[in-house]
Parts: sequence; C-alpha cells; structure tokens
Amino acid sequence: MPRLLKKYRENVAPQMMREFNYGAPLQAPRLEKVVLNVGLGEALTNPNAIENVTNMLATVSGQRPVVTRAKKSIASFKIREGMQIGVMVTLRSRRMYEFVDRLLNSALPRIRDFQGVSPRSFDGRGNYSLGIREQVIFPEIDYNRVDRIRGFQVSFATTARSDREAYRLLELMGMPFAKS
Repeated sequence: MPRLLKKYRENVAPQMMREFNYGAPLQAPRLEKVVLNVGLGEALTNPNAIENVTNMLATVSGQRPVVTRAKKSIASFKIREGMQIGVMVTLRSRRMYEFVDRLLNSALPRIRDFQGVSPRSFDGRGNYSLGIREQVIFPEIDYNRVDRIRGFQVSFATTARSDREAYRLLELMGMPFAKS
C-alpha cells in the first residue's frame, strides 16, 4: 500500500470527518485522479520533442503517456487539425498516490527559493492545478539526458464539493501551501 494512501486512511479521512461533520467515511473528500499535461508548441519545428517529452513523462509518472492532437486548425499558430501538440497522462489509484508522495516529499523541496505553492489555484469545484516550470526537479530525471528544460501542469481532481474542503484535504496530505 502506498505511504500516502495509508496516511489518508489513518489520519486525513478521520480528521476531515471531524472538521466537516461528515456522517459516513465515504463522504470525506479524496483524490480521484492526477493529470500531468505538457503543451508542445515546439512540436511543429522539432520532430523529436514529442518523443523526448513522452519519455520524460513516462519516467516521472511510471505510466505511458498519450499524445494529444489539435481539435481544429488555427492558421495564426500554423496548426492543422490532427497535429500532435501535447502529451498527457492520467494517474489513478496506486500510481497516483505514489506520484503525489514523490511530488510533495522529494520534487517540490528541490525547487530553488521555494516558498510554497499558491493557495489560489482552485477551480471552484474542489480541483487544484499546479504549474511546474522545470522537469529536472524530479530525482528520476537524468539532467545530462535533458535536451531542453520544459514545464508541465499537474491537476489534482478531488471529490470535494468546495474549494475549502479540497484545500484542507491537500493541506492534511502535505501540500506546502504558501502563507499569505
């Protein structure tokens, strides 16, 4: 069992039940999925970009990513419908908890001058998005094999009904929110 899942079941869920007066354990919010997404505008000029980013996301997430394609043509961006413009991976259950544990305990503390993540990145429905500027903060990435520093987006989908519940859930799980 992943360490973070064990922490959720033993500490976080009972704490949430006390704080928000839930009647049943399944009412307590939990992480549903984590989505990692990289947009690649450079894929138009660099044919190796998709392959490099796919390998990077597979290394970070432990799961094979999916290449995303343009839904419609946009002439000003020189994009045609069906062109490869990004890479994404959706993590659930065991792999999700293992990734979040690595993100919170080993990757985020490696960011230079880290002050915490923004507490304002909630969407109003209990989901949280986090932008990572460099992929090299993950210990799995070999810095010598990186062709270019790229950022990506990490989205946390929770079963929380409000941002307040989701904030408390992520805070109890160990998310280092910046103090305002």
